[in-house]
Amino acid sequence: MDTRTIWQTVLADLELQVTKPVFRTLLSQTNLISLIDNTAIIGCKNPMLINLIEKRFHDIIKSTLDSYTKLNTELVFTAKTTDGPSKIDGPLFKLKLPPERIATSTISLNPDYTFGNFAVSSSNQMAYAAATAVVQHPGSSYNPLFLYGGVGVGKTHLMQAIGHAILQHRPTEKIIYCTGEEFTNEIIEAIGTKTTTAFKKRYRQQDLLLIDDVQFIAGKYAIQEEFFHTFNAITHSKGQIILTSDRPPDEINKLEARLKSRFEGGLTIDIGPPDFELMTAILIIKTKQRGIELPIELAKLLAANVDNTRKLEGVFIRVIAEAKMREVPIDYELVKSVLGKVIKETPVKNNISPNEVIDGVASYFKLKLSALKGDKRDKFLSLPRQILYYILRTEIGVPLMEIGNLLGGRDHTTVLHGVRKIGRLLSTDEKIRGDVVGIKSKLFG
Repeated sequence: MDTRTIWQTVLADLELQVTKPVFRTLLSQTNLISLIDNTAIIGCKNPMLINLIEKRFHDIIKSTLDSYTKLNTELVFTAKTTDGPSKIDGPLFKLKLPPERIATSTISLNPDYTFGNFAVSSSNQMAYAAATAVVQHPGSSYNPLFLYGGVGVGKTHLMQAIGHAILQHRPTEKIIYCTGEEFTNEIIEAIGTKTTTAFKKRYRQQDLLLIDDVQFIAGKYAIQEEFFHTFNAITHSKGQIILTSDRPPDEINKLEARLKSRFEGGLTIDIGPPDFELMTAILIIKTKQRGIELPIELAKLLAANVDNTRKLEGVFIRVIAEAKMREVPIDYELVKSVLGKVIKETPVKNNISPNEVIDGVASYFKLKLSALKGDKRDKFLSLPRQILYYILRTEIGVPLMEIGNLLGGRDHTTVLHGVRKIGRLLSTDEKIRGDVVGIKSKLFG
């Protein structure tokens, strides 16, 4: 097993052992540079974090790595991301551009995050269309383009796909991609080393600025101040800005009003959670990237048992690792052993009509059909109504306009808003998740 596969497997396991913020902020930043003679050299793309990672997570990293390699490893932590001139394949790569542009256009992008590898469905179709429009006319179509949604819905993939496509058409464009946390850390470092002038020059002269998880800058006055001026400088020079967040601008607490106003001045799009079919398609794409032909039924089985794409890829990496270690083919028995004893089979929808769904939702919430279909917007009615939109659209595929007609002639944009809202809340609201699961169990068994 190569170092990349080993480390992806280890990270997938570590993600289940620590809190989400710890994994995202610290452990996900690491990579396995080499594993030679029981010595594992572990690097970090953010040198400022390496000492903290070694101090707090040495033992858990070692035990997890040893469990997969069957070795008693010695861990060596380094701020370097590669060991000497020989480059180890990792999740990120440095894009090579002509020498005169390297200082301003060297960016870290995932080579797999392209439009060709992006699966499109109803939950992300609008975001995909906007992204491709930006590539055709950067700086003028939608500026800024603000993409938001839950974990694993494809925000980062789509953002980086824009970067890849623009560089393919305009290889001399000056581009920076970073996270909100990295932007913050760079400012802090620049202040500490008295290099703020160089920092401002670097960021404000870009043709394309890609900021992932921009909500991280909220509540940090000095950071928001610098970002405000960076934003103005880039847009004034007709540069393009792409931002992602886990929530829309107006819901980011402690974000200055002037930044909210600018974020909302372009196009804001929410990307809903992928449905079963999209999850299956995403897995097929990812397996082909690895040169693996996964039978469609096994892809469906995995998609039916994992609730987001990030976990889905982690589970499949474990399947690959188990197949290599046991020297067995990837089949139903192997997948079943990785998922556990109790697994959900591929979902099969009953031949259920839209009216049966409407009756089922009304019965679940103990509402009269006339109230559910009526015009009143009381919260005790609007939320069940939006859940009804979501189930009609995602579970039995009723078109938006038809849903509107079934419920008293509502506009399809109202229905779409409700579908997306519930899709977004499913990843954060346990009560709504319980309601949707309860209704689906009652309707589909």
